[in-house]
Amino acid sequence: MKKLLFISLIFLISCKNEYQPRNIDSITIKEFKMDSTSIRAIQVVDSASVFYAGSRGDVGFTTNNGVLWNSLFIKHQDSIIPQFRSLAFNGAEYFALSIANPALLYKISEGNSTLVYKEENEKVFYDALTFFDDNLHGIAVGDPTENCASILLTSDGGETWNKIPCENLPEIAKDEAFFAASNTNIATIGSTVWIASGGGKANILKSTNYGKSWQIFSTPFVQGDGPQGIYSIDFYDQNNGIAVGGNYAKPKENIANKAITNDGGKTWTIVADGQSPNYKSCVQYVPNTNGKEVFAVGKTGVSFSNDGGKTWKDVSEDSYYTIQFVDANNAWLSGHQKIGKLKL
Repeated sequence: MKKLLFISLIFLISCKNEYQPRNIDSITIKEFKMDSTSIRAIQVVDSASVFYAGSRGDVGFTTNNGVLWNSLFIKHQDSIIPQFRSLAFNGAEYFALSIANPALLYKISEGNSTLVYKEENEKVFYDALTFFDDNLHGIAVGDPTENCASILLTSDGGETWNKIPCENLPEIAKDEAFFAASNTNIATIGSTVWIASGGGKANILKSTNYGKSWQIFSTPFVQGDGPQGIYSIDFYDQNNGIAVGGNYAKPKENIANKAITNDGGKTWTIVADGQSPNYKSCVQYVPNTNGKEVFAVGKTGVSFSNDGGKTWKDVSEDSYYTIQFVDANNAWLSGHQKIGKLKL
């Protein structure tokens, strides 16, 4: 009898502690106008502070909920204005990476910029940048200039960067590439990194040792055409992850554009096929919600799931490229000539 009561008590406690996801039907986003710049990469600090990198060589921030914005404008050789679509933070300094030729990677520290990597190639086009949890190891991914992904690594906090030779990377398919849509086609946990591709193939590249060795896994995502594929991924833990994307050229389509994995990215299952949301450029788990709550944003609006991405609701028509959460109740977003603040 005592054993039965003990088991019942444990059951009640476990049920009580189980997270109950929220039902969110609509959201309101506070908008800040950012003239003449398109912003696809942000780094949140807290509910009052966010850094961004923009399309006109601008790296800026607010520390007071958008009351005041400060910006640094960067030019290379007095004539090249870098178009930044990637931004990362190593715990002390920010790093902004440009698209197109030449690729320019800057360290931003105390209002000054230092060029730490430059690559010249007619095919060069970098898409995403991030640091691992230790803040010493960092990684950037770009379209292939040869027969493999362009991947840069640092192990000294961003002071020096080196490109991985193709012989140390999986060969990718014809017309396979990556999307510079939200700085989120790359995700890290611990020493593990996942990178999502699109175009000719929609694959997942994975390394568990800071990019020293790699595996590649196929997905059932929409693929085969230039704008098709995975635009964004996020992982709740080492096993459970989510991917979104679709076809940028046909944003209303919603076939094979959302998938989840529960084995660390080896296999993927299409979810909500033919249902909302349609094309999205960024997906993020809401912190501290046990992998249940997820937001996806894009030029077609904002969508929300409270069951890990299996079903969705459209909660806003506002167009944004990317979203990043501070905590379970606060997030920053960015888009074309604007930054947004979401409070749930």
